[in-house]
This record gives sequence, C-alpha cells and structure tokens, in this order.
Amino acid sequence: MACDENGGSYGKTMLDAVLSITVLAAILLVAGAYFMWRRTGNVKNALLMVVLAAIALMNVAIWTVPDAGGSAPLDKLEQGTR
Repeated sequence: MACDENGGSYGKTMLDAVLSITVLAAILLVAGAYFMWRRTGNVKNALLMVVLAAIALMNVAIWTVPDAGGSAPLDKLEQGTR
C-alpha cells in the first residue's frame, strides 16, 4: 500500500470514507422507512429498513468505539498493529 507525505495510508482514508457513507446510508434508510410507512402504510418493509440501518450503525460503532483498553480497531489500523 502506498503512503502519502504525512505517513497515512490509502486504506485508512478509504475506510474513513466507507464509514461515513455507511452512516449517511443509515440516516437515509431511517428517513426512507418513515416516508414509506406514512405513504403506503407498509410497516413490515419500513421496519426492515430501520433494522438494516441499526445493523449498519452497529458495524460503524464496532470500528470506532474504543474497547476497555482505550483503543478502537480504527486506531489500531492507523498504527499498523493488530
């Protein structure tokens, strides 16, 4: 993997972008579920969209929330350790 002038890696930048897009997608899923429920009354599909958004946000939390030791998987990726 190529590194830029600041020593960061391309993979870290891509992971930041993917996590940001995932959060935006979760927000749009919740908004879309609300509008679908209000428009069509289809509760099942709206609820499935909300569940999908919750799963996506939990995946983002797994990568960004620190553990008991104080380091998040995203921080470990930046440092190059496992």
